Amino acid sequence: MTKQIHLRHFLGTLLIAFLGIWLSLPSSLDAATVRKGQVGFRFLENPVSAEAIGRGALGVVLTRNANTVFWNPAGLGWLDGRMDFDANYTNGIADINHSSVAAALKLGNTSYLSVDGLFMDYGTLNGTVRAENDQGFEETGGFSPNAYALGISFAQRVSNRFSYGVRLKYAKQDLGTAWIGNMVDSSLVKSKKSYALGEPTLDVGAIYDFQAYGLRFGAVMKNVSREVRYEDDRFPLPYAVSFSLSFQPLSFFSESAISKSLVFGFETEHPRDSKERLKFGAEYYVQNSLILRGGYMDNFDERGLTFGLGVRPPEYFHSRIRVDYAYQAFGLFGAAHYISFGITH
Repeated sequence: MTKQIHLRHFLGTLLIAFLGIWLSLPSSLDAATVRKGQVGFRFLENPVSAEAIGRGALGVVLTRNANTVFWNPAGLGWLDGRMDFDANYTNGIADINHSSVAAALKLGNTSYLSVDGLFMDYGTLNGTVRAENDQGFEETGGFSPNAYALGISFAQRVSNRFSYGVRLKYAKQDLGTAWIGNMVDSSLVKSKKSYALGEPTLDVGAIYDFQAYGLRFGAVMKNVSREVRYEDDRFPLPYAVSFSLSFQPLSFFSESAISKSLVFGFETEHPRDSKERLKFGAEYYVQNSLILRGGYMDNFDERGLTFGLGVRPPEYFHSRIRVDYAYQAFGLFGAAHYISFGITH
C-alpha cells in the first residue's frame, strides 16, 4: 500500500510537468514559429535568491527556505523550522534593480503558509511629447515606472516523499502616463492617460523525494493567468513550466556524511514565447558553514555563468542565519549581483 501511495505521488508530479509542457507548446498551425516578445509583465521572470542564482538559477527542488515560493511553492513543505524569513536584493543591469521578501509559517505538522512581495526599481526616465520645434519634441519631466507582485502560498507535505503547493499572486505594472491626442498636430493633444494594469496569477508545483542518493524531482507551472491589454494589444503573462532533478553524486559510492556535501542538479524551462532553456549547477558544503556554488544557464540571450557562496554561522537562540551572494554574467551588459539574508527559527 505504501509503495502504491508513493507511486501515485510521483505520477502526480510527472503529470504537472507534462501538462505544463503541453500547455506551453505552440499549436500545430504555427509549430515551426519561435515566438519572441509575445508576453508582458516580464518582471515576473526575474530570478530571486542569491542562493539559487549562484548554482545556475536552480530553485525548483533545491530551495528549502521561504524563497522557494518564487520558484516552486511546493518547496515550503520541506522547511526545517516553524518560521522562516528571507530578504533579497538584486543590483541588476541598466540600473534596473529589484528587492523581495518572503515569510513562511508552519501550520500544524504538515502544512505551511507564506506571504511574499517582489518590488521593481526602474529608476527615473525622461518623458517627451511631440512638438513643433527643431528637435521635434519637448521634455515633459521625469517619471518612474514601477511594478510589484504580492503573493500568498499554501503547501502541504503529504508524506516524507511528496509535497505540493500553490501560490496566488497579484501583479501590477505601472508604466506612467502618456499624452493622448493627435501626435501630428501638437495643439490637438488634450489629455493624459495612465497606463497601469494589474492581474492575479497562479503558480502550482509539486516535489517528489526518492529518499535515496539525494534524488529529488520537481515540477512547477508559473504565471497561469488571463491575458491583459494595453489599448488594442492583448498579451499573456510570462507563463512557463519547469521541471528539475537533483542528486548527491558522492552518495553513490559512500554513505558517510561527507557524501552529502556535493549536490548537482539541472532544470529545464519551457516558456510560452521561447525555446526550451536549460540550467546546470552544483554546490559544495564546506563543514556546513561555507557553501561554494557554480552553474550555467543555456539558451538565454545574455546570461550564462553564475557563481556564488553562502555563509552559515552557528545557531543562536534556536535560530539559524543565512547570508548568500551570487554573481551572474550578463554578456554585453556586464553582470548582475545578488545578495540574500535569511533566518529560520
